[in-house]
Amino acid sequence: MKRDLRVLAAAGSLAFAFFAADVAFAQKSGGILRIPARDSPASLSIHEESTMSTLGPMMGVFNNLVMFDQHVRQNSLASIVPDLASNWSWNEDGNALIFKLREGVKWHDGKPFTSRDVQCTWDLIAGRTAEKLRVNPRKSWYRNLDEVTTNSDFEVTFHLKRPQPSFIALLASGWSPVYPCHVSSRDMRTHPIGTGPFKFVEFKPNESIKVARNVEYWKKDRPYLDGIEWTIIRNPSTAILAFAAGNFDRYEQAIVSIPVMKQLQSQAPQAVCEVVPWNVSRDLILNRDRPPFDNPDLRRAVALALDRQAFIDIMTNGQGSIGGVMMPPPAGIWGMPPEMLKTLPTYDPDVAKRRAEARQIMHGSATGPTSGWRSQ
Repeated sequence: MKRDLRVLAAAGSLAFAFFAADVAFAQKSGGILRIPARDSPASLSIHEESTMSTLGPMMGVFNNLVMFDQHVRQNSLASIVPDLASNWSWNEDGNALIFKLREGVKWHDGKPFTSRDVQCTWDLIAGRTAEKLRVNPRKSWYRNLDEVTTNSDFEVTFHLKRPQPSFIALLASGWSPVYPCHVSSRDMRTHPIGTGPFKFVEFKPNESIKVARNVEYWKKDRPYLDGIEWTIIRNPSTAILAFAAGNFDRYEQAIVSIPVMKQLQSQAPQAVCEVVPWNVSRDLILNRDRPPFDNPDLRRAVALALDRQAFIDIMTNGQGSIGGVMMPPPAGIWGMPPEMLKTLPTYDPDVAKRRAEARQIMHGSATGPTSGWRSQ
């Protein structure tokens, strides 16, 4: 791969990811993509992990039933496209989602993919199988899922307890690959078998992860690359120096602070960067078990006194935004709108007004046990 066309991929500390690819460069097939990885994953089983250290290297090993269109910058229900499922439909009551599956797809070990694999995957997540996941971070996603039934070898139905139009978005997530029935959960942690464009090759804990082209991949003319190699480098500064020196073709798929991002850009000015939203929070955490922060009124006073926008501007060089749990508009489409967000306690943009209320609490003029507190 051409060293003068290295691609940068990183993420800002609050709301950014940086990635790009030269158009002509992306169209050329072949080569090994080399990327630094920020940590050694506990396992390679996506369904048992909650870190990009697993998801990044392993997504290409698997397929979903459906996925978000990778050519659309903003995920939405309208951007969901087929993957292992060729099409899908809801029943009239809106509580059953039926998928028609692609025929002729094979697992990396040569066994055929069928609807039974889909059923096994979600039975495993629901805890209905004899074999259990060691950890199950996304079991709560499917509390509304009653059962999964197979209608034929290539049709499967997700039965919901009540209508949930957003359910298909869970299936489109990168955390929702289909697992093979015939491979144990234990083996999926160390030698995963998928249907994806890349086959697992090797995992050396604390050293590297390697995948190689699946020459029998069911999507025609894919993948473009011969393989991908992740070298585990925990220190971001070390990874940046290695990237700038030409040891990597792309910076890690991860989250970096603004100072580290600036260091990367200064060390590798030839890198191509593009800003896209990234939903990452920065938090002020108080120990609720230790006085005086065991008192909710004092914690409220602290929250009222905090200038959230100034805090975010300092952390992100003015490139972050205030939001709730979900990414706020316009970057996010499901986040709380600004006019609603500012009505929440301690989110009023009038900082002076909030600090006046905080002083009242500290001086004991607000309701609640505030004796002995004085503002400084």
